[in-house]
Amino acid sequence: MKDGKAISSHFPCCLINNERLTVRYVKAVANAKQPVNCSVHRKRKRPSGKLVMFHVLTKGGKKVVNIMKNPMLKKDIQEITVYAYKNEYVKHALRRDGRFLPIVFIRNCVLSHTSSEVITEMSNLVDDLDGKTYKIILYNKDRPPESQNGSLEPEYMPNESQEGDPVGEQDPPKLNGNMAPRSMLHEIPGSKDKQGQLFSEFQNLVNNRKTEQASKLSRIQTLFRVDYGKNFQTCNEVKTMKKLMDLSDSVCNVRIKGRPEGSGFLLFGKYVLTNGHIIQNIYDESTRQLSEKVTVHFSYESLDHNDPGAAVEDVVGFELCGDVSGHSYDWALLRLFADQELPDALLKHFSFLPRKGGICIIGHPEGGVKKIDPCFIIPTEGQNQVVEKHQQDNPEGVITEHSHYNQGHIQLVTHQFFESVAESLKRQRHTLLYESCFYFGSSGSPVFDEHCNVVAMHSGGYAYHNTKKEIQSVIEFGYPLSDIMERIVIQMVESAKFDVLKEYLDCEYAHQQTVMSKLKNLVEGRNMMAFKNRVNSSLSCNDESLRNFFEFFTQREEPVPMDIGN
Repeated sequence: MKDGKAISSHFPCCLINNERLTVRYVKAVANAKQPVNCSVHRKRKRPSGKLVMFHVLTKGGKKVVNIMKNPMLKKDIQEITVYAYKNEYVKHALRRDGRFLPIVFIRNCVLSHTSSEVITEMSNLVDDLDGKTYKIILYNKDRPPESQNGSLEPEYMPNESQEGDPVGEQDPPKLNGNMAPRSMLHEIPGSKDKQGQLFSEFQNLVNNRKTEQASKLSRIQTLFRVDYGKNFQTCNEVKTMKKLMDLSDSVCNVRIKGRPEGSGFLLFGKYVLTNGHIIQNIYDESTRQLSEKVTVHFSYESLDHNDPGAAVEDVVGFELCGDVSGHSYDWALLRLFADQELPDALLKHFSFLPRKGGICIIGHPEGGVKKIDPCFIIPTEGQNQVVEKHQQDNPEGVITEHSHYNQGHIQLVTHQFFESVAESLKRQRHTLLYESCFYFGSSGSPVFDEHCNVVAMHSGGYAYHNTKKEIQSVIEFGYPLSDIMERIVIQMVESAKFDVLKEYLDCEYAHQQTVMSKLKNLVEGRNMMAFKNRVNSSLSCNDESLRNFFEFFTQREEPVPMDIGN
């Protein structure tokens, strides 16, 4: 103790002139796990005239009260004395002292004069601190500024493992014949040329690593390009395109009062499948009536082509909702008048969703002529990357559209839009996700896989306007055709529309038995009593294909394959 203030064990003796020192042992902690010690890197000897002393309170300011490594110092002693050298930085002196916790250097702390409250930063010189008393306070919550030309690197760095006042040094330093520093850090003579050589070698090593990383990344990107390239080539092979051109005859433009509102396709018989949201504003579910005239146009392939279209007689099935299992339903089955010549139905080309690969969408985007868009399925692990790319491309936020492409409800949002898209995609477990250029007016378009099978119905996406007011979409989706067909059959049975059901059963296709088996499991799993009751009451039906259908759903064990043929 010097004048009632604690000094460090390595305090220079030349600063103690005809003064009485009080030696006290301040125990750090009970049963300390590590010995209290300190190893110090010292620089060259300095003259005593260049030394200064200043005092620091053992308790810091608000949010940085505990600053002493030895907590007993704060309890028993109010101030400590710190010595420093002229032209030295405050941070150097405090680190050499060894009694301060790392928080003083990690947080943006400063010295505050106890009387004037003048602030002295860690990067300031100690020259004007001699004899003054300071309190360490937290200047702000930011990290301290970076070292200035290396000036904040500690000249004397106590061992970071120490937990108290550095004591017990061996061979103490001598200054002015009494104490002097040892283990000096100094520049090696003639080292600048070697330093330049080492720096050059280090730069070459870094550049070589960057080249290796770039080469590795290029190889990875090439693998992805090869994979996507194969899918794209499959979708553009002449034989594939010819088949798709033939199947495109069954794709139509759906119009309300002569205005294009969406797309659709002939599913079976005289029934066109499209999205429920296309007709929701003109369809009354309670009366099952359309309030406006609806027509479908199969041959709208050029602007100068006058196609009167096929008139819609009524809506035989409709759903625009979701269920507790996470499935969303958005479909409408339109019945056309019987006296119209129609193309081939696409149900015969049905298949289940592929996990990856290329797909093709055929429809009427923007209500225009029939178009085709080859694109790619986005796997689950790639969805976040798609969202992040759009977010990075739009740092100033966006204006969003409704998720259905035939509607244009607009609202102003920021990056919360992209966050909501990412959350929504997590719930899109039962949809096909891809990136397409088909936006508004294309809802209801059939989605074909690489083998020209219909696997889904293109239904919507997450559209927005960028800062240039250009329409963009984060990602697009289509509902699996297998799910839609299950809902069609359930609704036809429950509403006793057996004429529609019979036409569906008469349109045989490759996976019909699998679809029926899955549907039966669904009915049993959810215990659909309305469906079961209608089936049981219709077992005596005279039509053979319908009777076989009903019997199939009443079999309990080891069901035999359903024969729906006459």
